[in-house]
Amino acid sequence: MRVGVSPPLSYAFSHGMLPFSRRGNAMGYAILAFDGADKTRRAAAMDRHRAVISRWAEDGRMPFGTPLFTAEWVPSGSLMILDVPDMVGVQAYLSEEPFSVEGVWGDIRILPFRIATLPYQRLPKPGDPVTSTRTHTVAIAYDGTDAEAPARRQAAREAHIARMQPMAADGTLAIGGAILDEAGSRMIGSITVTRHASDEAARAWMAEDPYVTGRVWQDITLHATRLAALPYRPLPGGA
Repeated sequence: MRVGVSPPLSYAFSHGMLPFSRRGNAMGYAILAFDGADKTRRAAAMDRHRAVISRWAEDGRMPFGTPLFTAEWVPSGSLMILDVPDMVGVQAYLSEEPFSVEGVWGDIRILPFRIATLPYQRLPKPGDPVTSTRTHTVAIAYDGTDAEAPARRQAAREAHIARMQPMAADGTLAIGGAILDEAGSRMIGSITVTRHASDEAARAWMAEDPYVTGRVWQDITLHATRLAALPYRPLPGGA
């Protein structure tokens, strides 16, 4: 199994765990994990996986988690958002997570991440109706790496946030936030989960975003998904 931290991180962060909703715009982590070659392992570990992520969601350490699928609706990985202050917390999750321990995930990427504070709708909870078909799209969008990239993001940021506000309120944006550099001080990309049931619909929506028209996002990858019902706490700014 390959585990990568992108960008490289030190383990020497301070401790003190509080939920995102109480820590404001504190840094957490996004785990972007892709399944290995043995596709039977996911189904075999699914019940244990659900038990672990339900516990982490209930106690506030996992504000969001979702499976990833190909455009043909084949399971391909997972996106898990963790509210932990350091790599010790990340490793604590990975040591409990059956998809990690039992080799479901063959490639794990750990991204410093900050959830944007927006008026999100409530995420699905146990007992809510859920679907087995695609409803949403995960976008992993990286900024350019040239010297002008930070200035382009800063110039487009106000308009981007203004566009995201009503999108979060009406449920188009289920969750979004910034991928950060090692120090947690500079935004180098974004993750969005939007209510689009096709890549074409998601790309059309993104094409109008100031981060696209302003050439902020330079490398965008889309993944199909559906929302899982878990005992989530409210997202920052959300219901």
